[in-house]
Amino acid sequence: MHAGDEMRDAGTVVDLFCGAGGLSEGLRQAGFRVLAGSDIDDAAGKTFVATHPEAEFFLGPIQDLTVAKLLRATGLKKGELDVLVGGPPCQGYSVYNHGRGVHDPRAGLFREYLRIVKGLMPKWLVMENVSGLTSIADGGIIREIEEGMGALGYRVKWKILKAEEYGVPQERRRIVFIANRIGAPIEFPRPTHGPGLLPYVTIWDAISDLPVLVNGDTAGADFYATLPVNAYQAELRADVERLSNHTASRLSQVNLQRMKHIPAGGSWRDIPFDLLPEGMKRAKRSDHTKRYGRPRKTDLSCTILTKCDVHWGAYIHPEQDRAITVREAARLQSFPDFFEFKGSRTEQYVQVGNAVPPLLGRAIGMALLESAAAAQDSDRRILPNQPEMAFA
Repeated sequence: MHAGDEMRDAGTVVDLFCGAGGLSEGLRQAGFRVLAGSDIDDAAGKTFVATHPEAEFFLGPIQDLTVAKLLRATGLKKGELDVLVGGPPCQGYSVYNHGRGVHDPRAGLFREYLRIVKGLMPKWLVMENVSGLTSIADGGIIREIEEGMGALGYRVKWKILKAEEYGVPQERRRIVFIANRIGAPIEFPRPTHGPGLLPYVTIWDAISDLPVLVNGDTAGADFYATLPVNAYQAELRADVERLSNHTASRLSQVNLQRMKHIPAGGSWRDIPFDLLPEGMKRAKRSDHTKRYGRPRKTDLSCTILTKCDVHWGAYIHPEQDRAITVREAARLQSFPDFFEFKGSRTEQYVQVGNAVPPLLGRAIGMALLESAAAAQDSDRRILPNQPEMAFA
């Protein structure tokens, strides 16, 4: 669904820490109307503005964003916003950051989210972050989030969601907090993919229609290699005709030599000892399981990070001797192809890796609608003339 396409208006959304707009896009696909976004990342902001023309964007630190600015931009009064969403930057929490902890200043940005909550008092809250949040300070940050929302009159639940269970071709775990102040039940999206359900969407399902590139092909490719061969490709392509963000980073000659020894399903263990990086020559065979990984076509992708570096993960193309492109990473995150990521290639990878997969966002949005509908049905049984409580 392209930005600006006609959809039913399920409710209004403001997205803090919006990045390129993955969560916003998912909620928009569920029928919500995105009114505003905010982020400190200029390149991500340019992507958000280009893909969310209906929304106001605020560039700068969250500490500088006032409730008054948001109310003016949205035309709403306190208490009228349906959903406030946000994913405070996760680097302070991430399991990939071994020095993570509450001392990291980035790990306190959720308090700014709560400041905006207090000023806007939306009906619903959605906050997401990395699953590693559960292990910090014996769950102290989770308790602080729950207590902070509770003190403002919200009932809150959290759950770790697996992106691949909602049609995203990637193993990705995110903790999602859902809260409301209207007495509605809180339900998380039910998985749609997995054993006994729809089959997982694989890497090849996601990227097989993209054109072949050679290492360092910075000219990229503007046109698809084939027509869509499955529903996933058809949905993400929609009516896009010209491809964007499909260029290949230039890897060193030694990395090219290493990749030639790595089969599909292989990794650094397949590289001859004399070609290994010096630091990895001392590694145990059980270490660095994803490094220099070349996934099979039938695999789910490993977690897309902010840098798809073959030295750090399974980011080698299944068939071609190169790293995956920004567009391939975006496909593995379920971004529609009309998203053209702005900035340098490095900034583009960061935007894709930091995002909530839109299909996961859509599943969350649909769960909110189901919860609100259940509350309204319950109210009508008790008070037949009760007005709707939540979404338009």
